[in-house]
Amino acid sequence: MHLCLFEDDAVGHFLPLVHTRAVYDLRLGIRTILENTRAAFGGPGTLLHARRRVAAVTATEHDLLTNRIPAGLGVLFVNGRYVAEAGPALERLRSAARASEPARVFTQGDDVVAAWVPDASSDLVAADAVTRATFEDLPEEPLDEARLLRRLWHLLDERDAALRRDFEALTKGYNIYERPGAVVRDGARLVHGERVYVAPGAVVRPGAILSAEDGPVFIDREAVVMENAVVRGPAYLGAHGQVRIGAHVEGCAVGPWSKVGGEAWHSIIHSFSNKSHPGFLGDSYLGRWCNIGADANTSNLKNDYGKVKLYNEALGEVETTDRQFLGLFMADHAKCGINTMFNTGTVVGVACNLYGSGFQPTYVPSFSWGSPDARYVTYRLPKALHVAEIVMARRGVALTDAEREMLSAVFEATTPAREAFQRKRAKRR
Repeated sequence: MHLCLFEDDAVGHFLPLVHTRAVYDLRLGIRTILENTRAAFGGPGTLLHARRRVAAVTATEHDLLTNRIPAGLGVLFVNGRYVAEAGPALERLRSAARASEPARVFTQGDDVVAAWVPDASSDLVAADAVTRATFEDLPEEPLDEARLLRRLWHLLDERDAALRRDFEALTKGYNIYERPGAVVRDGARLVHGERVYVAPGAVVRPGAILSAEDGPVFIDREAVVMENAVVRGPAYLGAHGQVRIGAHVEGCAVGPWSKVGGEAWHSIIHSFSNKSHPGFLGDSYLGRWCNIGADANTSNLKNDYGKVKLYNEALGEVETTDRQFLGLFMADHAKCGINTMFNTGTVVGVACNLYGSGFQPTYVPSFSWGSPDARYVTYRLPKALHVAEIVMARRGVALTDAEREMLSAVFEATTPAREAFQRKRAKRR
């Protein structure tokens, strides 16, 4: 059995985060959706389906066959929005993916959760979206127990459970007190140390507190928790990441090569992003290569304590979420200057450059440059690509031709939204 994660026609609800990645490459906890799904099925041979815009980057990043299926393979297609966890849904899919089992499609309402095809072909992954029509000849079996992510804020809803699940899976059978190759300095304190994992090469400096009283803490390889920082679980600090001096990090998943300072609560930072300075980030999601300026702050609670509204880029309208606490969603390569303020439920697109006094708009389209007290203009594509190249080189990562093409395609695709946004803002001045 081979596994094939696919994108369907609902991935647009995760824009702008999925402008630059397949939906299964979004981080939930220690692991991404893809990593979690592969582990749940025992790490089988894996194929990928991705939209054309992100397919080349996805294939290169994972070194996996993308949008092509070798003849004769038995393939279990799994929705990239599916949260694989122990339970009846996972067990049913495992039992269905056997050579002796007939082909079938597993559905939940109008969504395809998965499909077992004993003799799959590349025709099934030829379109940008895999849907019920893709498997129109297969018998249907409801799978109501499965959980599918449906909106941006559901990523944050899953964070706590994902961190706990990933910690248990990745530390299973490990004598956590040995910590070979890790450095925990005198004066550092580990609260409930049996639930604190410090990987080889990681350093916890004097005065730092890692508290697993409310959930496990996972400090990955070569990461550093600096002096007098507090990390409260459930929490993850990715490989080569940093928690800066005096920081307060609670309930966060901080991906590889990211830096966190000030206060960060109940948030996900995908990877390669920095919030190095004082300021508050709460109930938020940052993509890759983002930078948050000093003393920038995110509101995560309305003054009337009501449900937060969030802009849905695919629908072109605002939706009321089911969350009282919700902050900022910032896509890849976006940045903000010092003292920038974001209101509850703010969505910032790819490669935005924001600054100035006052709250930013609650939706800023990709490749926007400006401030609320001045004006917003288009971030010119050549300059944006040049800056991306410089930023990535600082981490020893090259901006590939495939990434240039992908970012250029995002620029073109978001031009109408950006122009409409600029006209609307101009009328207010």
